[in-house]
Amino acid sequence: MTVKDEQSAICKKYNCTPLEFNPSINVGVNLASLSQQPIYGVRVRPTSDTSGWYFWGGEYSDDDGFFQPVHGAHIIEKVPSLGKYLALPPGYKFIVDDEGYEDVWYDPSAFVRAGQEP
Repeated sequence: MTVKDEQSAICKKYNCTPLEFNPSINVGVNLASLSQQPIYGVRVRPTSDTSGWYFWGGEYSDDDGFFQPVHGAHIIEKVPSLGKYLALPPGYKFIVDDEGYEDVWYDPSAFVRAGQEP
Protein backbone atom coordinates (compact mmCIF):
# COMPACT_ATOMS: atom_id res chain seq x y z
CA MET A 1 0.00 0.00 0.00
CA THR A 2 1.38 3.42 -0.94
CA VAL A 3 1.43 6.38 1.44
CA LYS A 4 -1.34 8.03 -0.62
CA ASP A 5 -3.43 4.84 -0.24
CA GLU A 6 -2.80 4.88 3.53
CA GLN A 7 -3.79 8.56 3.68
CA SER A 8 -7.02 7.84 1.80
CA ALA A 9 -7.78 4.93 4.13
CA ILE A 10 -7.23 7.06 7.26
CA CYS A 11 -9.49 9.82 5.92
CA LYS A 12 -12.16 7.28 5.01
CA LYS A 13 -11.88 5.64 8.45
CA TYR A 14 -12.43 9.00 10.15
CA ASN A 15 -15.06 10.18 7.64
CA CYS A 16 -13.25 13.28 6.38
CA THR A 17 -12.19 14.68 3.03
CA PRO A 18 -8.42 14.46 2.45
CA LEU A 19 -6.37 17.60 1.94
CA GLU A 20 -3.24 16.78 0.01
CA PHE A 21 0.02 17.21 1.89
CA ASN A 22 2.81 19.02 0.05
CA PRO A 23 6.15 17.67 1.37
CA SER A 24 8.08 20.63 -0.06
CA ILE A 25 6.56 23.13 2.37
CA ASN A 26 7.15 23.44 6.10
CA VAL A 27 5.65 21.75 9.11
CA GLY A 28 6.17 22.89 12.69
CA VAL A 29 7.94 20.25 14.74
CA ASN A 30 9.81 19.82 17.97
CA LEU A 31 12.52 17.52 16.62
CA ALA A 32 14.12 16.90 20.01
CA SER A 33 10.87 15.44 21.35
CA LEU A 34 10.05 13.00 18.54
CA SER A 35 11.80 10.12 20.31
CA GLN A 36 9.25 10.47 23.14
CA GLN A 37 5.89 8.75 23.18
CA PRO A 38 3.16 9.36 22.30
CA ILE A 39 3.48 11.52 19.20
CA TYR A 40 0.91 14.25 18.70
CA GLY A 41 -0.13 15.98 15.50
CA VAL A 42 -2.50 18.86 14.88
CA ARG A 43 -3.37 20.53 11.60
CA VAL A 44 -4.59 24.10 11.22
CA ARG A 45 -5.26 25.89 7.95
CA PRO A 46 -2.23 25.91 5.64
CA THR A 47 -0.60 29.10 4.43
CA SER A 48 1.46 29.72 1.30
CA ASP A 49 4.60 28.31 2.93
CA THR A 50 3.30 25.98 5.67
CA SER A 51 1.22 22.82 5.58
CA GLY A 52 -0.59 23.69 8.80
CA TRP A 53 0.84 20.62 10.55
CA TYR A 54 2.51 20.67 14.00
CA PHE A 55 4.13 17.61 15.60
CA TRP A 56 5.70 16.81 18.95
CA GLY A 57 6.38 13.86 21.21
CA GLY A 58 5.69 13.62 24.93
CA GLU A 59 4.71 16.80 26.73
CA TYR A 60 3.64 19.97 24.91
CA SER A 61 5.18 23.32 25.78
CA ASP A 62 3.88 26.86 25.22
CA ASP A 63 7.47 28.12 24.85
CA ASP A 64 7.91 30.39 21.82
CA GLY A 65 10.73 28.24 20.43
CA PHE A 66 9.01 24.88 20.93
CA PHE A 67 8.29 24.35 17.21
CA GLN A 68 10.87 24.69 14.47
CA PRO A 69 10.04 24.90 10.76
CA VAL A 70 11.10 21.78 8.86
CA HIS A 71 10.35 20.73 5.29
CA GLY A 72 7.56 18.19 5.25
CA ALA A 73 9.71 15.64 3.45
CA HIS A 74 12.11 15.58 6.41
CA ILE A 75 9.38 14.69 8.90
CA ILE A 76 8.36 11.79 6.68
CA GLU A 77 11.99 10.62 6.57
CA LYS A 78 12.42 10.98 10.35
CA VAL A 79 9.09 9.40 11.34
CA PRO A 80 7.69 7.46 8.35
CA SER A 81 4.73 6.18 10.37
CA LEU A 82 3.27 9.71 10.42
CA GLY A 83 2.89 9.75 6.61
CA LYS A 84 -0.52 8.13 6.62
CA TYR A 85 -2.02 10.96 8.72
CA LEU A 86 -0.76 13.87 6.64
CA ALA A 87 -3.84 14.18 4.40
CA LEU A 88 -6.15 14.77 7.37
CA PRO A 89 -7.78 18.16 6.86
CA PRO A 90 -7.38 21.24 9.06
CA GLY A 91 -8.94 20.90 12.49
CA TYR A 92 -7.90 17.28 12.89
CA LYS A 93 -5.62 16.02 15.62
CA PHE A 94 -4.05 12.66 16.30
CA ILE A 95 -2.15 10.80 18.98
CA VAL A 96 -0.13 7.68 18.08
CA ASP A 97 2.51 5.57 19.76
CA ASP A 98 4.87 2.80 18.76
CA GLU A 99 2.66 0.16 20.39
CA GLY A 100 -0.20 0.72 17.92
CA TYR A 101 -2.31 3.24 19.82
CA GLU A 102 -4.18 5.61 17.50
CA ASP A 103 -6.69 8.33 18.27
CA VAL A 104 -7.86 10.76 15.58
CA TRP A 105 -10.50 13.44 16.02
CA TYR A 106 -11.75 16.80 14.78
CA ASP A 107 -11.30 19.70 17.20
CA PRO A 108 -12.24 23.22 16.02
CA SER A 109 -10.38 24.71 19.00
CA ALA A 110 -7.18 24.01 17.06
CA PHE A 111 -7.99 27.00 14.85
CA VAL A 112 -8.51 29.35 17.79
CA ARG A 113 -5.21 28.32 19.36
CA ALA A 114 -3.50 29.12 16.03
CA GLY A 115 -5.21 32.52 15.77
CA GLN A 116 -7.55 31.35 12.99
CA GLU A 117 -11.32 31.47 12.80
CA PRO A 118 -13.02 28.12 13.55
